Amino acid sequence: MLLGDEAIAQAGIDAGMSGIYAYPGTPSTEITEYVIHSREAKAKGIRAGWSANEKTAMEAALGMSYAGKRAMVCMKHVGLNVAADAFVNAAITGANGGLIVVAADDPSMHSSQNEQDSRFFGKFAMMPIMEPSSQQEAYDMVHEAFDLSEKFRIPVLMRITTRLAHSRAGVQPRAKREQNPVQIPSDPRQFILLPANARRNYKKLLANQVSFESDAGASAFNQYIDGEDTSRGIIACGLAYNYLMENFPSRVVGHPVLKIGQYPVPPALIHRIYEQCDSLLVLEDGYPIMEELIRGYLNLGKPIHGRLDGSIPRDGELDPNNVGAALGIHHQEGRPVPSLVVPRPPSLCKGCPHIYSYQSLNDALNTYSKGRVFSDIGCYTLGALQPFDAINTCVDMGASITMAKGAADAGFRPAVAVIGDSTFTHSGITGLIDAVNDRSPITVLILDNGTTAMTGGQDSMATGRIEAICEGCGVEKDHIHVINPIQKYHEENMAIMKREIEYEGVSVIIPRRECLVTVASRIRSQKTENTEA
Repeated sequence: MLLGDEAIAQAGIDAGMSGIYAYPGTPSTEITEYVIHSREAKAKGIRAGWSANEKTAMEAALGMSYAGKRAMVCMKHVGLNVAADAFVNAAITGANGGLIVVAADDPSMHSSQNEQDSRFFGKFAMMPIMEPSSQQEAYDMVHEAFDLSEKFRIPVLMRITTRLAHSRAGVQPRAKREQNPVQIPSDPRQFILLPANARRNYKKLLANQVSFESDAGASAFNQYIDGEDTSRGIIACGLAYNYLMENFPSRVVGHPVLKIGQYPVPPALIHRIYEQCDSLLVLEDGYPIMEELIRGYLNLGKPIHGRLDGSIPRDGELDPNNVGAALGIHHQEGRPVPSLVVPRPPSLCKGCPHIYSYQSLNDALNTYSKGRVFSDIGCYTLGALQPFDAINTCVDMGASITMAKGAADAGFRPAVAVIGDSTFTHSGITGLIDAVNDRSPITVLILDNGTTAMTGGQDSMATGRIEAICEGCGVEKDHIHVINPIQKYHEENMAIMKREIEYEGVSVIIPRRECLVTVASRIRSQKTENTEA
């Protein structure tokens, strides 16, 4: 019984993977965690761990592929934005050892800034895409994706969504495969993207599109299921197929169904269901990518329904109810939630060091007008909620420092950035260098709780290095302060913040105290070790 994330991880181990690289991000985190904690993976010498960000993870995995080994890189959908430079160019360099890029999308934004659909990136890069409809398919697709990658010497994008990543089902494993030997590419210039080489590689990529379509046409993950009622045909992509089938306990839909799990989908399959049916309903968990493609292929007069015409809600994730509604199937709704039940937004843990950091910051800024704190992505983003009301922006990883810099450059004083220790090494360092070079009058709070707390307590690349990194970026040593964020030192911490906020240059304040969750975890681990000893 495996989560979708765990099925992908176990499949990587079984399929001869030699390394997995990632930056933690919900809903993808458990893939890498599973491999990190797997005794089997350790015994096989599989490299498993966290990278500074998704771009470095993508590049490291590409390097392992260059050496002939099978590699996997995992991230959430917005992480693919960070890795985009390497990801798109990897389609042109091609792969040597099998290379799978797993992007976990988050329809309905359960823990994300947007709903973007990673299939766009795969289509943009012109590489094959796999999209499983179940945990078993997720497991099987990893094996097939590694084979496909090595067959065509191309990375393969595997796109999953939150519900698949975090739901559990039985998985039947395959025979295990040995890891590849080290073997550099037969073409010594394959990975050199000088214009002459890039143009040659790009022609190969274009020429391979027909082969990618042909392979998808023969794939077991793309199935045409006949039905007697041709008044409507249904195209179901990935997990949407499960939502469709949940409306039919007999597992017989009655309408023709095209189940899609591998892209690019051959136009012949689309034409077949279009010609057979009076109208089409397109089900996809995410953007209307397939629907837009079909309208482009087949703008020939027949109705095509989906997210674009409102048959399916334009935003949010699919579920059996909204799929059933699009099919005209009535669903028994549950009782309304009683008014007694009050929504409970997430909150900082009791005693969290961020609480005291925000209390000191709010008091330090109480003589200024509101709207001066640029924040970032992490547990501390909860500072936007009451009772703190302490931050004013949260856009993307690392944006706090650069947005504060831009505001200060516009003459906005004071401008304060709040960023976590892990996010700082992920993508905050370059913004700090920009601020130092321009001598922008900003104060940067790097909230150091010694972990990547929001995604479960993974190691932070910043631990023990923040002061040295800031000095290396050019911040003056006299304007780097480490403080202890507890109530006892509130007045002292507030005074330091006030002083540095008034400084006409770059200053860094590092509130440092270990995350309470990792403290508890560490104490439990120590007790277990002592008991076993």
